Amino acid sequence: MDNRYSRQQLFSPIGEKGQQLLKEKHVLIIGVGALGSASAEALVRAGVGKLTIIDRDYVEWSNLQRQQLYTEQDAKEKVPKAIAAKKRLQSINSTVNINALIVDASTEQLQELLEDVDIMIDATDNFDVRFMMNDLAQKYQIPWVYGSCVSSYGATYTIVPGKTPCLHCLLKVMPNTGMTCDTVGIISPTVQIVAAYQVAEALKLLVGDEDARRKSYLTFDVWKNQHYEINVEKMRNDDCPSCGHNPTFPYLSYENRTKLETLCGRDAVQIRPPKPTHYNLEQLAVQLRPYGEIQINPYLLSCQTPDYRVVVFQDGRVVIHGIQDIQKAKSIYYRLLG
Repeated sequence: MDNRYSRQQLFSPIGEKGQQLLKEKHVLIIGVGALGSASAEALVRAGVGKLTIIDRDYVEWSNLQRQQLYTEQDAKEKVPKAIAAKKRLQSINSTVNINALIVDASTEQLQELLEDVDIMIDATDNFDVRFMMNDLAQKYQIPWVYGSCVSSYGATYTIVPGKTPCLHCLLKVMPNTGMTCDTVGIISPTVQIVAAYQVAEALKLLVGDEDARRKSYLTFDVWKNQHYEINVEKMRNDDCPSCGHNPTFPYLSYENRTKLETLCGRDAVQIRPPKPTHYNLEQLAVQLRPYGEIQINPYLLSCQTPDYRVVVFQDGRVVIHGIQDIQKAKSIYYRLLG
């Protein structure tokens, strides 16, 4: 094992000094699906000292096409992703301290974990968690690397508190395209490219090579051979409530979180986004049609699947009928609506 990292140390921006720094660092990855699997494996192979992984879900057959840490046996047994990931990662590098948590990431839980975290990597599937990560990063001065992918499209951006615009600066209101991997699909190369950029950025920051950090917001479509870099340095907003001169960290407050509640006597869960979200119901109908029978009128869309019925209202409110489990309802919501 003496020469385990020899090729990485020959890379002069890392070298022996950088390798020692990696051994002393703690990385938090939120989500160990496609992006999280790829990033976690790369960081463990690189010799990061401690890795905390968080995921609320279990392994399913549809994951195996792109989520590289998991096996058919994991899917058969419905093993929680955090547990299956830890087992595989420890077999790759037993010297890394891996903390695996089967939880739905919340402000309270994340704050308890951040004391010695050096960088966070976004591998989640929704903007609720991303904006929460963004505010936590600003509050505790922890860099984080945003990443998203769907279909053949990917995007990534590195956020360093005090030096770069934050996610809130770039996206003034929470976006909602309705596009998810469950509705429009995804190909594995999209995942691998985003994860490669995320890990490269993380390594730069972990070894202290700030000058090498990419300053742009990067997007690409690997199928259409398109690649764009957007200069966002001037988008930093001094009045931003997340990173400005007088931050209030709005996405850490209860009123700005997505609300879920069971509807008494109706065997249903209602989900309300923090702010009104106006869907294009006709476009949404096209995306959800593979999942069941669609009914639509000027006010709402109903999608009847074999197991439950999803009703989406014009203002973004969603009711999932045929279910009372809030966590399951939340999973369905993000899978279908992003």
